[in-house]
Order: sequence, then structure tokens, then C-alpha cells
Amino acid sequence: MAVHAHPDDESSKGAATMARYSREGADVLVATMTGGERGSVLNAAMDRPEVLANLPEIRRQEMARAREILGVQQRFLGFTDSGLPEGDPLPPLPEGSFALVPLAEAAAPLVRLVRDFRPHVLLTYDENGGYPHPDHIKTHQVAVEAFEAAADPDRYREAGGETWQPLKMYYFVTFHQEKYAALHAELVRRGLESPYSKIFEEWEERARKRLERGDRSLEITTRVPAADYFGVRDEALLAHATQIDPKSSWFACPREVERAAWPTEDYHLARSLADTELPEDDLFAGIRESVTL
Repeated sequence: MAVHAHPDDESSKGAATMARYSREGADVLVATMTGGERGSVLNAAMDRPEVLANLPEIRRQEMARAREILGVQQRFLGFTDSGLPEGDPLPPLPEGSFALVPLAEAAAPLVRLVRDFRPHVLLTYDENGGYPHPDHIKTHQVAVEAFEAAADPDRYREAGGETWQPLKMYYFVTFHQEKYAALHAELVRRGLESPYSKIFEEWEERARKRLERGDRSLEITTRVPAADYFGVRDEALLAHATQIDPKSSWFACPREVERAAWPTEDYHLARSLADTELPEDDLFAGIRESVTL
């Protein structure tokens, strides 16, 4: 089970991994905490009045196409997108938004979903949300709460369902310097222009901001080979047409270069109740013997 904040997050983080495991026979479920109602239209070709007027429904339609492409199940948990506050000082979050919902109330639907779906592995963001969007941070909090509470019969009784304990929890490690350095080096080796030069110029400033926020660098404990499914990931991304511009940096690196330079999707093992040795190349390492895929 992958726990995400908004539609499109599932296609930009861990999508090739999910497509791989789904096609290998695993049941894969995406839990989407909000509907992305306050998101912006990030693709200029979709920035039209009729799209803006119907953005919540359109994003649900995009999510339906993406989950079909990935071959996964998906559930909306029913909370309202908080939006990304901007300004100095930051404005207050809108009343009723997901990030303001008390933890027990926000986690209850996910606890029930964990009990119903009974995942062995849970994927989500780290405590900083991967980036400091309030919904991503709240998603981390509710995912940790569900991992810890779903097996306790004395907690979330009102949520119902038979208790269940996931065995492993991972955080996505998707956008990191080691990966982009490898992509850059491979492009240069092939005599191709690298779109990542500007990223490296900005990396020091980004590192300074992460340090100011108190973000920690996650150790990559698990590298899942997923290059065969990068094309599926790209199709799922493009299904989110309001969010993904086909001409954007998402597709700046040729796929044959990416497959050669960085053929994995990467994770940090945050919690494990299974015996496993690090580093891993499989999210089910240590539990395959007791799990039928």
C-alpha cells in the first residue's frame, strides 16, 4: 500500500515499483488522502476556464486513468487539499483542510483501509513530506499512525475492521543528488547536453534550506530494479494532464540514459518487523517466504 497526499503523487514517486509488483502478481493499493482540489494547473495546454471550473472532477478522472495504467487499486480517503501556502509570513491554511484535521480523525480512515486491505508493506513520505507541503507532512503522520495502530484492538475501535500489522514501512527517496549526478555523468559521457547543470548550480541553496528546516538526508537502504517499467511510469504521469507538461523536466532525460545510469527506484526502510539484511533490492525482502504474490 502506497499512501499519498494528492492525485499524481503516486505517478511521480514509486510508480515503476508499483507497476512491477502488480505485474508480478502482488495486490497493490494507492491510498490518496485528498482530491487535490486546491492544486494549480501546471500544464499550460490545460490552463483553460472550463478546466479550472471542474478541476476536482478532472483530477479524479486523471487518477482513474493513471491507476489503470499502473495496474493498481486506488481509494480516495475523502479529505480536502490544503493547498501550498506561499508568502512571508505564510498565510493560514484554509479551514477544513487536511493538514488541520486532528491526527486521530485524519488517521481513522487509513487505519480501517489497512485493516481491510491487509498490506505487508506500507510506502509513504518521510517526516518532512519529501518536500514541505502541509498535506505531505500530514500524510506521513497518518501513515505512521496507521502502521502503529492498525494491529491494536484497543485503538481506533470506531474505525472497525479486524486488526492487521504491516511488516515493513518505507519512505520514498525519489529526488536525490546521487541519482541526478549519475544521470548528468551518463549524458556527458554520451556527448549529450545535460539538463541537470542548473540543478547542480542550485543544489547548495537547496541544501541550505533543507538544513534550515531541519530536514535529514535519508539513507537509501533499498534499491528496487524498475527500469523495465519506466515507460509505464511515464504514461501514468502523462495521464495527470493538468499537472504534467509533456515538455517539462520530467522527461528531460532520455529513457535509455536513465535505464543505464539509474535503473532503480529508491527507498529508506523506516520500520521493519521482519528479519532482513541491508542493503535490499526488494520491498518484500525478509517476508517473501511467508507471503504469496
